[in-house]
Amino acid sequence: MTEGSIGRVTPQRLAFDTPLALASGASLPHWELAYETYGTLNAARSNAILVCHALSGYHHVAGHYADDPKNVGWWDNMIGPGKPIDTNRFFVVGVNNLGGCHGSTGPSSINAATGQPWGADFPIVTVDDWVNAQARLADALGIETWAIVMGGSLGGMQALQWTIDLPERVRHALVIAAAPKLTAENIAFNDVARQAILTDPEFHGGNFYRHNVRPVRGLRLARMLGHITYLSDDQMAEKFGRKRRPSAGSYGFGVEFEIESYLHYQGDKFAGYFDANTYLLMTKALDYFDPADAFEGDLAAALARAKAKFFIASFTTDWRFSPARSREIVNALVRNKQSVSYAEITSPHGHDAFLMDDHYYHAMVAAYVRNIKT
Repeated sequence: MTEGSIGRVTPQRLAFDTPLALASGASLPHWELAYETYGTLNAARSNAILVCHALSGYHHVAGHYADDPKNVGWWDNMIGPGKPIDTNRFFVVGVNNLGGCHGSTGPSSINAATGQPWGADFPIVTVDDWVNAQARLADALGIETWAIVMGGSLGGMQALQWTIDLPERVRHALVIAAAPKLTAENIAFNDVARQAILTDPEFHGGNFYRHNVRPVRGLRLARMLGHITYLSDDQMAEKFGRKRRPSAGSYGFGVEFEIESYLHYQGDKFAGYFDANTYLLMTKALDYFDPADAFEGDLAAALARAKAKFFIASFTTDWRFSPARSREIVNALVRNKQSVSYAEITSPHGHDAFLMDDHYYHAMVAAYVRNIKT
């Protein structure tokens, strides 16, 4: 079938009154998840796919909203009729993680105990916590087993955690542009980004909502730093090089180079809609992710419980989560004699490659998914 758009989609929200115990020891007594679904769940409930989002993503994975046609889902090129994740075959669920700022319970949500936004009182959440919350959503939707759990970057880490924590509930895992844990360098990048937010005078210890302000400067800098790590040097050189803006001055500290203008634009756009506390939570969840930690650093031992079949993909110019990190996962699975397919894809786009409309990359995903029986 010819590829097409899902078209108009509608976000949904589900409230849970059963407390959710978190890895930190805290508990959320009442919480909500925002999500979207695409396609139709079959009678056997065997064709469901969970899409996990990356740091700044959310539940709007594909299609567009009736009141905002330009707001297209972040993985719309991957998911839809006739696309690699074909909604003519599969029932796809996108969810906004706990701690998010797009409808799920998070720091900007009202804490029923105080009548004020949670702010700094919102507990730290981990990838394990997200898996537990997503499992509750699956229960509510009547989905006992996912045909696929998939995601890129932090989303891929969630897919990996699903196979370890709830092995009976995942048949296939697509782990794209991810890693089994962060390197010291990645943790360092995250800390610098957090410090930009934490030291913003408008942050107010995380309770900026009460002051009717937002730590825009800190969030803007955090995004600018992060965005540099998502791109490759070759891509920046090709797209911007050392080009200067036509209106640029000289011998000053204004925005002169095109790359500076681009980063300022990205930072301003992100700071205009994202929540600073959510950014802190998401980066901290990345830092804490290390499923092998409970197994004395043995990733193969951590993955031994998994019953899923795996598709692992990496991109040649991704230096944030390099192909070597994906190969660590592959090698651990091979040691266990578990089923794994691996694609190392040549791409100029750096870490952001998993979001791009790349024919070869999409063909690899489509070929793997085509062989999954529902």
